[in-house]
Amino acid sequence: MSRRRTHIAMIGIPAVSHVLPSLEIVRELVVRGHRVSCVNDPAVAELLAPTGAEFVPYRSVLPVTDNAWPEDPIAAMGLFLDDAVQALPQLRAAFDADPADLYLYDIGAYAARALAERQERPIVQLSPSYVAWQGYEAEVASQIRQLPGGDAYWARFADWLATCGATTTDVDAFGGRPARVVAIVPRAMQPNAERVDDNVVTFVGPCPGDRAEQRSWTRPEGAERVLLISLGSAFTRQSEFYRRCLAAFGGLPGWHVVLQIGRHTDPADLGDVPSNVELHPWVPQLAILRQADAFVTHAGMGGSSEGLMTGVPMIAVPQAADQFANADRLVELGVARRLDTADATADALRAALLDLTADPTVAERSARLRAQVRAEGGTSRAADLIEAELG
Repeated sequence: MSRRRTHIAMIGIPAVSHVLPSLEIVRELVVRGHRVSCVNDPAVAELLAPTGAEFVPYRSVLPVTDNAWPEDPIAAMGLFLDDAVQALPQLRAAFDADPADLYLYDIGAYAARALAERQERPIVQLSPSYVAWQGYEAEVASQIRQLPGGDAYWARFADWLATCGATTTDVDAFGGRPARVVAIVPRAMQPNAERVDDNVVTFVGPCPGDRAEQRSWTRPEGAERVLLISLGSAFTRQSEFYRRCLAAFGGLPGWHVVLQIGRHTDPADLGDVPSNVELHPWVPQLAILRQADAFVTHAGMGGSSEGLMTGVPMIAVPQAADQFANADRLVELGVARRLDTADATADALRAALLDLTADPTVAERSARLRAQVRAEGGTSRAADLIEAELG
């Protein structure tokens, strides 16, 4: 137990892929005796409840319910800024009279940093994705700013910073240069890791816990090999892709297949389901990966990290955002094959699986990376680092 019962607030956004990575850290801080507030939209209250933290609601305007994200990156970035502008008054109403001793925040929760700076409180970013490196602004941010609407977005962000109470008023520094970061991803997934400031960023790897609140999964008797197919939580409207998977892996000798299709896909649209395939809207991904032999993934950072942590070879079929870079990184690490959606025919998927799982080099590299990821420290190390910021 901690010597002093401090108040720690974790401010997030209601995207499942951003909520899940920090849950076990929150739970660990509660176990250590801290008073922990979990701040998020009521849509994810059920996910947060098992941590034992106090739930503090705010209303988000992010389109996470129907995943209606715009394809234009500037427009998508604008949605996060819109959310921050309207969220900050809600956070002030909850915390101005009862400030936290330390704030934790997700990379998309800009209002959290503004609140902490306004209150002159310490703040730690829990990053479920990769972080900025030396040269990031010139190599990446400047290119994004040149996109149509980029200058207007940067100007609007700067105007908000000038009036919201934040002490960091440079947009690039505010969005990409936190004072302290605990990165809850494997260092192996970080681009240009050698140029990341280790005085600011510490990689602890994924922190999934045992997820006892989720249902378990048992490998069927007689299943020689298990394949999990999941495109995560946000890019699941993929009936045609699922039909290709059924054609590729249905009836494949020795293989049992678990296919997650999300809540937006009607199973009836997929036709007959082969006897060696389980079809579910949602699955306990980690429980299955711990028993799986291969993983078809959209290469989101959560899925990529869990694939590395469990040592499961992957077929990466990226859908959006950072998934393309993640897919390339997994291939570079020697543990995956990449197929873009248009190229992921039944024949290509089947060939990739058989090639991947027959390659002894892939098995060796997967085992080595699994050991590296687990050695990064996970939940316990993350909690230690957070407590160190309390002084």
